[in-house]
Amino acid sequence: MHDALDQLFRGRFGEPAQSFTLLKGDGSGRKYWRLAGGGHAAIGVYGPDALENRAFLEFSRHFRRAGLPVPEIYAENSAPGLYLQEDLGDLTLFAFLAETRAPGEFPLAAIALYEKVVAILPRFQIEAGRSLNYDVCYPRASFDQRSILWDLNYFKYYFLRLAGIPFHEQELEDDFQRFTSFLLEAGQDFFLYRDFQSRNIMLRGGDPWFIDYQGGRRGPLQYDIASLLFDAKADIPAPVRDRLLGAYLEAATAIAPISRERFLHYYPGYVLVRIMQALGAYGLRGFYERKTHFLQSIPYAIQNLEHLLATTELPIRIPALLAVFRTMVATPRLRQIGQPETQLTVRVQSFSYKGGLPPDDSGHGGGFVFDCRALPNPGRHEQYTALTGKDRAVIDFLKEDAAVREFLRHAVALVDQIVANYRARNFTDIQVAFGCTGGRHRSVYCAEQVADHLRLHHGVHVKLTHLALESALVAAQ
Repeated sequence: MHDALDQLFRGRFGEPAQSFTLLKGDGSGRKYWRLAGGGHAAIGVYGPDALENRAFLEFSRHFRRAGLPVPEIYAENSAPGLYLQEDLGDLTLFAFLAETRAPGEFPLAAIALYEKVVAILPRFQIEAGRSLNYDVCYPRASFDQRSILWDLNYFKYYFLRLAGIPFHEQELEDDFQRFTSFLLEAGQDFFLYRDFQSRNIMLRGGDPWFIDYQGGRRGPLQYDIASLLFDAKADIPAPVRDRLLGAYLEAATAIAPISRERFLHYYPGYVLVRIMQALGAYGLRGFYERKTHFLQSIPYAIQNLEHLLATTELPIRIPALLAVFRTMVATPRLRQIGQPETQLTVRVQSFSYKGGLPPDDSGHGGGFVFDCRALPNPGRHEQYTALTGKDRAVIDFLKEDAAVREFLRHAVALVDQIVANYRARNFTDIQVAFGCTGGRHRSVYCAEQVADHLRLHHGVHVKLTHLALESALVAAQ
């Protein structure tokens, strides 16, 4: 391959390539090299699928003629499936977003880039789509019934099956048919880019350039903008999505007479079908091929699905499919799959009600405060007054009382339930506090018992603090 690519490089630039650097693949069978020499650079590509190569090469040339920012095709050797294309660099829109984004924020610079992207997208779909040769589309010439059902079954078998999500086969198939018929009502009059997402948008000189459109075909407008705005790990906030959708529609209606109302009628359906297609890919690459970075996208896709279910009502009846979606959203494992497991800390505290409730230093607000003042009070007995709930005599006094045992049984059951739930959801902190009048006997005993139970049965990190005892110790010093 190096020799053949070098011949293409020589033919284009008149001198040999001095370096070949293998680049990271995209999950397909294609291979990429960066060739450089004599001040020139290019990307050498090996594509094992001749029909896919033909689609990419013809689309690229067509889009270049239409003035769209796609890589120039320098040369090709069709027999071994090799071609040489323009080097657009290494920075994708997704990488830029990851580098510039602070937790909980979506940078203004990224919004500006996305606005450029959504302004260009209709030019692919409408302007270039009018004269595109759809005969070279691969594997389908249009996003027709068969193409849609392929995606839906891809989701069913590679995600639902492998993720262990239950479903009724026949009822789900019936909903797939209804859903497909609804989607096809939107029309098939435009170029559908197919994989229009942040990793397929390169940035060069502050402007977006576009790659990986070889799966394009005739289809509706809604699919590609849904792909971009609900791109899982890009995690675009809902207000930004709305802003970008508005900018896209403004750009599209400036090119062609498009009904916004009709577009928005079908748009949520295309968001759903795109999420399903993406989840099928995450299932195949992640669950089946064990590629962790695909699994990492699943929680974001589940969040997108949850948002859509909460904010949108589809104008068709698909009860079995909606039931599957609700099961997915309610499955804690899918929200943390592929993510590094966090350590759950349970902060167990005893306190005195005279000093007020203990503060929540984590800011999380999760957990329980148990009032122990209804339990027998060792502090009323002279022999226990100077002792605490950590002393053997007090422990024996409380341990033998049936009311104390019943109280702890209920408290432990509640704590067990929340610990299991929080661990499944990858939460980091729970506060469990026990209070009594002085914070010395009953609350201390209960906190000690629950802390021991958690260490023994859950293996979580337990931080045990006796607030009233510590305060008394400080005061004595």
